[in-house]
Amino acid sequence: MGTIGWIILAVVIAIVLYIISTYNGLKTLQKRVENGWSQIDVQLQRRFDLIPNFVETVKGYMKHEAATFEKITQLRTSWANSQTISDKAEIDNQLSGALKTIMAVSENYPELKANQNFSELSEELRNTENKISFSRQFYNDTATRYNTKLELFPSNIIASMFNFKACDLFKVDNDEARKNVKVDFGA
Repeated sequence: MGTIGWIILAVVIAIVLYIISTYNGLKTLQKRVENGWSQIDVQLQRRFDLIPNFVETVKGYMKHEAATFEKITQLRTSWANSQTISDKAEIDNQLSGALKTIMAVSENYPELKANQNFSELSEELRNTENKISFSRQFYNDTATRYNTKLELFPSNIIASMFNFKACDLFKVDNDEARKNVKVDFGA
């Protein structure tokens, strides 16, 4: 084999190695995105598991918040049946708003705040909310890295060849979820 043959062979090997390396990099990022979503899913499930006890503890003190409790129950059921990240994100945003309302209204009930079960459940929910926030950030950071690699040249060619698809970010889609909770004790 002549010099040109060796050069062609070296170029072909370099291209194959680049394709393998890029494919493996994309697969690794794809798996990290999946792991990031599963971490959110685990924390959301943990929160939903805490909610029935929390609602039962609070119900006796806040009888006029029945609509909020019913909404929480409906959201819990909807979340269990939802399949997509965007659906779960929307339900999560609605649930976070409902829980913020309950926490804010609970400030008006000193005997509820003194209840040990309420205190423990509130602390568990706060810790879970923090874990959810961290998991969302991790997921979005990883998804952004993955989506960016799908768009950058020349890795976008390999991504297209092997049918890699961009993933959704976990985001707040409505303006209501971005607002502070307004609590009015005058009613």
